[in-house]
Amino acid sequence: MSWKAELDELAKRSALAEEMGGADKVSRQHSRGKMDARARLTAMADDGSFREIGKIAGKGTYDDDGELEAVMPAPFLFGRANVAGRPVVLSADDFTVRGGAGDASIHRKMTQCEAMVNDLRLPLIRMIDGTGGGGSVKMLEQMGATYVPAVPGWSDVVENLDSVPVVALALGPTAGLGAARIVASHYSVMVKGLSQLFAAGPAVVEALGETSDKESLGGSDIHTRNGVVDDEVPSEDAAFDAARRFLSYLPGHIGALAERSECNDPVDRRDEALLSLVPRDAKQVYSMRRALEAVFDAGSTFEMGRQWGRAAITAFARLDGWPVAVVASDPTFLGGSWEAKTAEKVERFVKLADQFRLPIVHLVDNPGFMIGKLAEETATIRYGVNAMNAIYRAKVPLASVIIRRAYGIAGSAMSNADNFQYRFAWPSGDWGSLPIEGGIEVAYKSELEEADNPAAHLETIRDRLNKVRSPFRSAERFGVEDIIDPRDTRPLLCEFADLAWRKLEERN
Repeated sequence: MSWKAELDELAKRSALAEEMGGADKVSRQHSRGKMDARARLTAMADDGSFREIGKIAGKGTYDDDGELEAVMPAPFLFGRANVAGRPVVLSADDFTVRGGAGDASIHRKMTQCEAMVNDLRLPLIRMIDGTGGGGSVKMLEQMGATYVPAVPGWSDVVENLDSVPVVALALGPTAGLGAARIVASHYSVMVKGLSQLFAAGPAVVEALGETSDKESLGGSDIHTRNGVVDDEVPSEDAAFDAARRFLSYLPGHIGALAERSECNDPVDRRDEALLSLVPRDAKQVYSMRRALEAVFDAGSTFEMGRQWGRAAITAFARLDGWPVAVVASDPTFLGGSWEAKTAEKVERFVKLADQFRLPIVHLVDNPGFMIGKLAEETATIRYGVNAMNAIYRAKVPLASVIIRRAYGIAGSAMSNADNFQYRFAWPSGDWGSLPIEGGIEVAYKSELEEADNPAAHLETIRDRLNKVRSPFRSAERFGVEDIIDPRDTRPLLCEFADLAWRKLEERN
């Protein structure tokens, strides 16, 4: 007696599962420039580490004798894998099976995937390529009834966002539930020209009188610039690399601490280019990204959300191997002024850093909230205050470096002023309740009207005020803690990172 017959059937069913939607549909997937689901799982996981769960689940068809004839596999695959040596849960939609439609799926596979993440507290990578979860209109006639909308297992999706790092890679057209699963993540990526995201696709939208195609309705040009999705990459392989890099800065779950990396970049490195980085002319801009390269460990900066909320740079980086979260002004966009989208981006990123206990470094050149009619119409002050509140609520250590401007409420959001200020300022620092340039004529109106030469007198007033606004006057009164040589920024921030992580480890 043996179980060979059953093992043979298991092997047969496993082979059928590996055929996915069949040779023709797999070929069609490849002809669109897309990997199939199983190739994606192999490419994302460390070599040989993926162990699939529920591989033979699907919808079988049987002959009159009850013998298996064929199986339509479930269009959702998941399992345990290693990514960069760390255990994760990995899932992939199979577009070759009815376009990844939810009605072709076995819902328990998807809910068990999220439950596994929740129960074992493992990071999750979703590779999403599907049309959603509700099925087709035609399916309603087949069912004989409709149903009240519900998403089984969504409570685990929500809990996972509060428990572990969640990455979502959009690798094809995604609508409805697929789109929701992308957004319900800490980091999301679209592949340019390959991925689209929408609540409903062009055929449905056409009923509203709007004509569009998938790319014009929901391509990466739209969603990586409105903040729905974090980043746009040129290929699927680049998406996999982005997922690996994102996870490398974070712990495996809430309550754990991120890992320190080996660092070959000297802590005492002083970049001479920082001396002349900030122009003396306040109207000229400079590259804040160049400052990041000079200050943080070489090659360690990983920027998120570059295409939206562009007045702020949000990134992960390392200081002497320690991971930190970075918020930095970008004076090349709106002069660094926070408009609504920038403030929303800062709020989300600060909350992410605080959630996963990463110290924050804030490089400040903020002339204030954006002003004007559009700024008012887009509720800039509300989003700005929300960003400020996130900084004040953060429990992780924070260091700020005033590179140039810090004005108004937005400038005050550099840190929690009620805490110890681990803060440095460059000699180029310029701060106050509002920029002097915009207020001299108003503040000194009567004096200028009485002057014999108003233009010359204006310059005299400006010279007087420039002496008062010297950062050394503020330091004299301990209004700012330390003015530093810009070349000392890296050594001082490495010192901060060491002390911050000492505090985090003692509290763990």
